[in-house]
Amino acid sequence: QVQLVESGGGLVQAGGSLKLSCAASGDVDRINRMGWYRQTPGKQRELVANIDKLGSTYYADSRQGRFTISGDAAKNMVYLQMNSLRPEDTAVYYCNADPYGRVPPYWGKGTLVTVSS
Repeated sequence: QVQLVESGGGLVQAGGSLKLSCAASGDVDRINRMGWYRQTPGKQRELVANIDKLGSTYYADSRQGRFTISGDAAKNMVYLQMNSLRPEDTAVYYCNADPYGRVPPYWGKGTLVTVSS
């Protein structure tokens, strides 16, 4: 089992920045890739960005340039730096961990980001 705990969400004005953190614990050696997703009411959870164990990153197109994902393998941490935030970035942000093999992903409980206009 892998446990994921997000932190860093909150209220910020449009144009501001926030940095989300995700701490992984448990069977972290099983993790192949970690990422951030977000979800707003009535919509499907969508990928924001992910990073694999080699440090390769992937961004949903609309987020690249404003958001930066990074990881600290020694601390089992993943971060999401979000700049130039917009009201439409308001969502619950979830940390995700994809294990090796045919194992369902793990999810954190989420952290709320609210961007005011």
